[in-house]
Amino acid sequence: MADQRDTYPLKWPDGWKRTDKNFRRSAPYKVTLEAAARELVADLKRMGARDVVVSSNLRSGLVKQTESEVKDPGVAVYWHSRKGASCVMACDQWQRLRDNVRAIGLTIAAMRAIERGGASDILDRVIESFRALPPAPDPWQILGVPKGSDRSVVDQRHRLLARDNHPDRGGSTDAMARINRARDEALSEIGGAP
Repeated sequence: MADQRDTYPLKWPDGWKRTDKNFRRSAPYKVTLEAAARELVADLKRMGARDVVVSSNLRSGLVKQTESEVKDPGVAVYWHSRKGASCVMACDQWQRLRDNVRAIGLTIAAMRAIERGGASDILDRVIESFRALPPAPDPWQILGVPKGSDRSVVDQRHRLLARDNHPDRGGSTDAMARINRARDEALSEIGGAP
C-alpha cells in the first residue's frame, strides 16, 4: 500500500457530524492547498503515521478540477498510528477545501508539540480518541428487508420488529432505538420521510 494517497470522492467518516453548508465560515489561513496538504502529511509521518489517505471531492488524474469547483470542501484524513491503530480526522467547517486541510494540519502539528514536550503518553491518548469507528450498521440488514424496499415493506417489517422488541413486551429500549433508527434511515434513503 502506498504511504500516502488521495482518494476521490470524499469518504466522510461514519459517526462524524457534517457542518451545514449555510454555517461554513471563511478561514483566516493564508496557505495554498498544496502547501497545506504537504505540511499535514509531513507532520503525520513525523508522528509515525503509515498508510496516509487524504479523501476529498477534488478530482485529480485525468479529470482536472480547480479547488473553487469543489461544491463540498470537506476533507477526511485516514492513517495508521505507529502502534497500528486506524485513525481518522475530518473537517468541513470552512468554506474552502484548503482551509479544512490546514485546520487538520494545525491540529496534527499541535499533537506533535505534545509529543515533543515529552508527554507521549498523553499523545497516545489523543491519538486513541481519533480511532476510526467501525461502519454504521446497515439499516436494511437490521430490518431484514432487501435494500431499496418500498415504504410499505419497511413499515410492515418495522411493526413486526417493534412488536417483538418493544420494552413493554420484554424487549429493550436499546433494541427499539436501533430498530427505529434503521427504519428512519431506510425511509430517508428511499426518499420517504419517517
